[in-house]
Amino acid sequence: MEKQMQINEQMTVGPQPSENDLQQLKEQGFQAVVNFRTAGEEEQPLSPDEEGEKVRGLGLEYLHIPVSMKEMKTEQVDRFREELDRLPKPIYAHCRSGKRAGAFAMMHVASEQEMSGEATLQQAKEMGFECDKPELEEFVRQYVDQHSAVSS
Repeated sequence: MEKQMQINEQMTVGPQPSENDLQQLKEQGFQAVVNFRTAGEEEQPLSPDEEGEKVRGLGLEYLHIPVSMKEMKTEQVDRFREELDRLPKPIYAHCRSGKRAGAFAMMHVASEQEMSGEATLQQAKEMGFECDKPELEEFVRQYVDQHSAVSS
């Protein structure tokens, strides 16, 4: 699969995997898949339910947290961060292109490391994340600024 980005030893983000890609993820040693796509999005080779069946059929854990760019909520990030503790590692997290998945991964890491929202966005840019969505940048900045002093 192309355009995967390793956040740390426990998490990699990228675009939605195809059925063949899911098999490759298993072969690469991933233990869980997190899907941030909502049902019915464009260019979706597998629905979230179909993907969950395929992932579990490969013996991997599956978590679906549907996130729309138009309706991102703090509770979704909190749930993702809570679920990370129980999911086996390493994890492959995805959405359509990797932007939402990357943002959620960065919000988790930044909050754990008590970074500022602005520092988080700068680090994401240095890592190669392209964020052309002002609403996503603002959401990341606000979430991290509100949660970075809180240790999980």
